[in-house]
Amino acid sequence: MHTAAITGTGVFTPSQIITNAELVVAFNAYADRMNEKNAEAIAAGEMAPMQHSSEEFIVKASGIEQRYVMDKTGILDPEVMHPLLRQRSDDEPGIMAEMAVDAATKALAQAGKTAGDVDAVICAASNMERPYPAVAIEIQKLLGIDGFAFDMNVACSSATFGLQVAADMIRSGSIRSALVVNPEICSGHLEWRDRDCHFIFGDVATATLVERIEDAKGPHFEILSTRCATEFSNNIRNNNGFLRRSRPDGVADRRDMQFMQNGRKVFKEVLPMVSEHISTHLADSGIANDDLKRLWLHQANKAMNDFIGKKVLGRTPEPGEQPNILQDYANTSSAGSIIAFAQNSDDMADQEIGLICSFGAGYSVGSAILRRHMG
Repeated sequence: MHTAAITGTGVFTPSQIITNAELVVAFNAYADRMNEKNAEAIAAGEMAPMQHSSEEFIVKASGIEQRYVMDKTGILDPEVMHPLLRQRSDDEPGIMAEMAVDAATKALAQAGKTAGDVDAVICAASNMERPYPAVAIEIQKLLGIDGFAFDMNVACSSATFGLQVAADMIRSGSIRSALVVNPEICSGHLEWRDRDCHFIFGDVATATLVERIEDAKGPHFEILSTRCATEFSNNIRNNNGFLRRSRPDGVADRRDMQFMQNGRKVFKEVLPMVSEHISTHLADSGIANDDLKRLWLHQANKAMNDFIGKKVLGRTPEPGEQPNILQDYANTSSAGSIIAFAQNSDDMADQEIGLICSFGAGYSVGSAILRRHMG
């Protein structure tokens, strides 16, 4: 039995930023157009007018102040309201693969390793730009990695589930190392015309190099334990898929083909599940909550993270104990907890313990308990 460790991380951040102020201007212009178009029905009481959004509403609801995106021009155009990404030929690298390669290259550099040191690539994300060939295999080719690669999807929990798979393969001895990459173009599946969720998501890609601990060249995080759990729920759902055209209404502009959630039910049902999952994982691993120095949580909503942190630690977390990055990145699905980890882990002392946890549609929750080693 071998011990797995995280030896490198990388984050690709798009160059374009949409502030809350920009988003509100675009959304309100669209709302005004719709209200004007439906003026008669609204006056007759047959339809409610669209409400305006505001910066104050967005921050209060989520804690988000901006988001990075691959294209802002289409999103901010009231007549488009979605990203405009050019069609690439089949001979060109896919956009998700390009993002992932950038993040993976940074993770390898941090670990002091090359593509020749990697045995497997796992592309774990909430959405793939195509069903096949696997995006992971394209990433493998672009990086020049031997071995094998595959895609996996557990929505917002994809990164931690990917870490468990990589760690298990290393523990069993079937591989020495794996790259877990999480390219997320969440702007593509968000309905930017829906006031309840138009501010939630951003785009990013993250990568984590997982290796046998004896192969680590510098500071690293030993993976003490991993745990995953799922429970079916329709409260977060996307009904898009290859069978869409086979249904009579499959070609219509259906709202359920984008991100859908019942936010109140999610808040009420997911938070106890996640808090209990983390507490039980720590207890079963013989780790007291007070020994936990850092919580790198899924970045969906500040209020949710504050609740979980207080529940797990039994007190309000001190500044830095439960870092949030969603004010800058927004919700980046599976990548959020990895961004938090990558940007808020170098300051940890030798032997200190932290926990990565992500959660989302499924419901799904995954966690990894880590111990810092300075080399």
